[in-house]
Amino acid sequence: MPESLFEIEEVTEEDSIAIPKDPELPEYGSKEWDEYVMSQFRKDELVDGNPICAGLRRVAENLLGSIVSSRPAQVFPATDSNGPGRATVVFEIVFNWRNSGELRTFAEVADVWHGNTDDLFAAHPIATASTRAEGRALRKALKVRCLAAEELTRKKDVEAIVKQTVPTKPVDGEYREDDPATTAQINFLDGKCKQLDINVLKFAECEDVSKLKKKQMSKLISTLNLYQGKQEIIPPDVVGYNKNWR
Repeated sequence: MPESLFEIEEVTEEDSIAIPKDPELPEYGSKEWDEYVMSQFRKDELVDGNPICAGLRRVAENLLGSIVSSRPAQVFPATDSNGPGRATVVFEIVFNWRNSGELRTFAEVADVWHGNTDDLFAAHPIATASTRAEGRALRKALKVRCLAAEELTRKKDVEAIVKQTVPTKPVDGEYREDDPATTAQINFLDGKCKQLDINVLKFAECEDVSKLKKKQMSKLISTLNLYQGKQEIIPPDVVGYNKNWR
């Protein structure tokens, strides 16, 4: 079951966790740092190589300092009265950075709906979105490129669901793959690239995504799903999401 939405952790000075005084500790954010962080997870904290949220939390406290506050900062509940609907949560984590007394805040957002979440967790959209957003905030703090295990959808074909949900047919009912990509497809591409830390324009290999065709957009989304499922490795030259790409 998803973790509680309103989990708040307050850590006193007495509870502070000492940062390892390891002379071999790599520079924060370096390539060696990423490898070092991933080596700190226990086997029971990994699902197909992706750390669970609890593991991210433990490693983050060991390497970055005590967590002073961990909470959902904003909650946008589902409004669909006929089902679970889509819920969005902004999660905020405050660290006592390296237990130095300096406070650093990291925040991330996640949304959950039936198309991007397995059914067991889609039934609890707010709690699931909270856990996903917390995992993303912890990943951001740790500067690792992996996904949290809770972010993955294993039992559904997200691309197929989006195609069924997003209107892609013209009025005459005929699907034209050479028609311009829809706004919904572009927004979906943007969301996936943000989630995977991918530069949209470099990945799409164009300067104006709105000029892409539907069939081109479908191929891009399929590739992103392979990256998310770890079936293909993200090329280093497309890494680095830029929110101002539009």
